[in-house]
Amino acid sequence: MTTFESLGLNESILKGIQELGFVAPTPIQEQAIPVLLGGDRDFVGLAQTGTGKTAAFGLPLLQQIDIKNNKPQGLILCPTRELCLQIANDLKNFSKFLGDVNIVAVYGGANIGMQLRELKRGAQIVVATPGRLLDIIDRGAVNFDNVRYAVLDEADEMLNMGFQEDINSILSNTPEGKTTWLFSATMPQEVRRIAKNYMEDPFELTVGTKNSGNANIEHEYYVVRPRDKYAALKRIVDFNPEIFGIIFTRTKIESQEIAESLIRDGYNADALHGDLTQQQRDKVMKRFRERSIQVLVATDVAARGIDVDNITHVINYELPDDVENYTHRSGRTARAGRSGVSIAIISGRDIGKIRQIERVIGKKFIKAEVPDGFAVCEKQLFAMVHKVHNVVVNEEQIDPYLTRIYEEFADLSKEELIKRFASLEFNQFLEYYQDAADLNVKEDSRVRGEGGERGSARRSDGKFTRLFINLGSVDDFTRGDMLRFICDSTGLRGNKVGRIDLKGVYSFFEVESDAVDKVVQSFKKVERNGRAVRIEMSQDGDKRRSGGGGRREDGGRKRSWSGSSEGGESKGGFRERREFGGDRRPSFRNKK
Repeated sequence: MTTFESLGLNESILKGIQELGFVAPTPIQEQAIPVLLGGDRDFVGLAQTGTGKTAAFGLPLLQQIDIKNNKPQGLILCPTRELCLQIANDLKNFSKFLGDVNIVAVYGGANIGMQLRELKRGAQIVVATPGRLLDIIDRGAVNFDNVRYAVLDEADEMLNMGFQEDINSILSNTPEGKTTWLFSATMPQEVRRIAKNYMEDPFELTVGTKNSGNANIEHEYYVVRPRDKYAALKRIVDFNPEIFGIIFTRTKIESQEIAESLIRDGYNADALHGDLTQQQRDKVMKRFRERSIQVLVATDVAARGIDVDNITHVINYELPDDVENYTHRSGRTARAGRSGVSIAIISGRDIGKIRQIERVIGKKFIKAEVPDGFAVCEKQLFAMVHKVHNVVVNEEQIDPYLTRIYEEFADLSKEELIKRFASLEFNQFLEYYQDAADLNVKEDSRVRGEGGERGSARRSDGKFTRLFINLGSVDDFTRGDMLRFICDSTGLRGNKVGRIDLKGVYSFFEVESDAVDKVVQSFKKVERNGRAVRIEMSQDGDKRRSGGGGRREDGGRKRSWSGSSEGGESKGGFRERREFGGDRRPSFRNKK
């Protein structure tokens, strides 16, 4: 077995990675590190997300820099702030025993003044997103005359995000004699063009097949009617009680809408997209890493750089427009040799795109059936049974209560006790999925009728009233946070709350009209950060409406965001279609 010691890394770096628990190099690390330690040849590395590319270029880079020279010698460009922070943190951990190594992360959405001060103090390595770094270069706040190594990480994604001109401008501010290392998951023509323009006879290394998918990922697709996508999503999540995954959408508004609907329906979910502030994004990611969020709803751009272990599922609520982006999405799971599942929920017209993806990744998709209500209930029941069977009993803490517990159950046999226990919450699930419709579209059938999941994609038909609350985004709220805050403070179920209009220092939200008094009374004694929470009836009478949350007023017509692949926000508008949300499902699930 190859070891890190055999790759030529020095003792200080080896000590750092050993403390992090690194045992053996991954294939990309094993093959790239010896080449990069040579230090004088351009390099192109192709490997899938989650294969350890950061260490593959980070460890050799740390070994090559001159610690005594406090000027930028290494420049790493990456597409998103999440990835920027991840790389910077990894390098800091790798260099723990190297001495005084300064690594500065430069990215948008954060205080530029603080980043300028850090650069002024000196740094051997700068990790940056192109837009923010170009801003800093234009201010004349950084000098790259000493840069010896330029690293382009996730090069394909930077080009997909439109950073071609920014990359050209940035690299033009670095010495011609530098060494350039390019890492990418795929190799489209645009990336090949960068290699040609900025590299001289680069060493090319491909781990796996170009543009291929991770061999440890199973790929599945479910064919449903566009109107049944949300119902199918919930059923798939329910059928996988131990799921810890990411749901991908095309647009920011869709990710927010789906996340809010999932929260209303009793799931541990939240959204990650470009409209969140850095503080809000950090908060969401912290909760996701701690697994207090079980499913994260994200756009492609926001999910770049998510480095979270043990993600079990990736769900494509909408397939990406660029087929190659599917590789990036699916690469969020099955990291570091683990296995995972990538799921696509599609309509019949997307079958052709599935075939395209199969050709790109070199793997066949499995056509799966959306489980029926019985299968979901059975899976949930036995997940709970296994959890009870394997629970660790704290004998010392429970002992004082055991006598009374035994007395309560004295008249029940073991069999009767098991049946009652299993029925306690399971009956709710059985009721929820009673007569659940078949959501699968047969390949030879036509879409007809409006059926769908019982109580799934339709909100209550009650009248809604708009209320004012003196809290907003400055209080570190997202719309999902506000929904939780309202439900926790009032005891209302999520489907009783309608549209939430989040402002800066205040917000508006809607509740069913018969719950207004309860809401007002509930908030009379509620405080937030030492400030009394104030609820008032909105004076904007024309904003009141009937119907469920998530609908939007547009010229007097009720409209809702379409969860289908037809038109929708990606084409700049809304379609008249039923909205996400629905009856709150039973809370009988494995809460992380």
